[in-house]
Amino acid sequence: MYTFSNRLKITSFILMAVGAICLATGFLSAPSTVEEAKAIVAAAHDDGHGSDHSEETGHGEEADYMKESGHASETDGHKASQAHDEHILHQLQNRPWSALYVAAFFFFMISLGVLAFYAVQRAAQAGWSPLLFRVMEGITSYIVPGGIIVFVLLVMSTLHFNHMFTWMDADVVAHDKLLQGKKGYLNPTFFLIRAAIFLGGWIAYRQYSRKLSLEQDKSDDNSKFKLNFRISAAFLVFYLISESMMSWDWIMSLDPHWFSTLFGWYVFASMFVSGITVIALTTIYLKSKGLLPEINDSHIHDLAKFMFGISIFWTYLWFSQFMLIWYANIPEEVTYFVTRIEDYKLPFFGMLALNFIFPLLVLMNSDYKRVNWFVVMAGLVILFGHYMDVFNMVMPATVGDQWHLGVPEIGGILFFAGLFIFWVFNALTKEELTPKRNPFIEESKHFHY
Repeated sequence: MYTFSNRLKITSFILMAVGAICLATGFLSAPSTVEEAKAIVAAAHDDGHGSDHSEETGHGEEADYMKESGHASETDGHKASQAHDEHILHQLQNRPWSALYVAAFFFFMISLGVLAFYAVQRAAQAGWSPLLFRVMEGITSYIVPGGIIVFVLLVMSTLHFNHMFTWMDADVVAHDKLLQGKKGYLNPTFFLIRAAIFLGGWIAYRQYSRKLSLEQDKSDDNSKFKLNFRISAAFLVFYLISESMMSWDWIMSLDPHWFSTLFGWYVFASMFVSGITVIALTTIYLKSKGLLPEINDSHIHDLAKFMFGISIFWTYLWFSQFMLIWYANIPEEVTYFVTRIEDYKLPFFGMLALNFIFPLLVLMNSDYKRVNWFVVMAGLVILFGHYMDVFNMVMPATVGDQWHLGVPEIGGILFFAGLFIFWVFNALTKEELTPKRNPFIEESKHFHY
């Protein structure tokens, strides 16, 4: 049995405490008036870190809606200027909310990616992976608190605690014909109903599959194993549909004028490789504590192969989405990348280097995939790269060019990292780490590649 060490437990509490303080600081330092927002932007511009073209970035820009309404005049010009100032205020107020949302979604998507990998292993009846099932089940336990937190943030958005989802603002929709055409799908009630269905399905499968997995250890036959196989195969159909719709709702609708038919797959690739990476890191940590003795270098090698392979798959999807949109040069599509290249140059291209060039150079060699410290180093870089991927998907839509990697962003990472560590490793203490009666357990114990 695994015992949650006091040192790791205290570390998780410290991370949560420091992260909560940093997040609170971010919320308290956010401006509450237009004048405060102007002062912050002016100070940033004087320091060389800001810009005065915020009206060209972000989304849901009130000034544009005023102009498009067909009442251009001096009065409307003043109203447009006032709307622009309010838009800057909303961007700055969105920053701590966005930092919280990015971190909450990132750690939730790790557990969701592991759930997909777990279901694939069950449905494929893979012989190499049963030794890793308890590790996967421990990581997927975070779906419950992580999903609840994300859902609460979505509810708070519908209640107008923030301005991240502009299509939730009736005044914005009233001046936007495109959003009016999407009201049948993009409306707060249906939005939350869909979110509840997604979360309910994911959590229900995780809990039931885990229950069957534990019951199989005490069973005299393979009936629980076969039932788990069937529900896992069925769940993957639900997962592919719900994950795509989730990516449209929770991420893509932050830019409600923009869409991509590849986006669901793109988000899936990011969560899949992040989840597999955390499986590898957790397994290596447990082995370093003398646990999981049957896990050998071949298991780590296979996990590292998936890290490498899915990184390449992610790059293929990133390039396909980017190239097709950029080449077509349709204004309502290409603006998504224009804002990111102009205002997020370092995180945008830095993320590409971390998620493609680094794994390509580091994990291509087969021997390196068997070196634990090397896999850990590569994994930490990949995880940070995909945090930046989520950052690039969310921040340009919610804060425009008023972004920084500062106190609230660091606070979000620390708080949810602490919560993730505490929840996952506490879940690992509940049962033996090695399944006993899985039909493929012996094959997994003697796996060599």
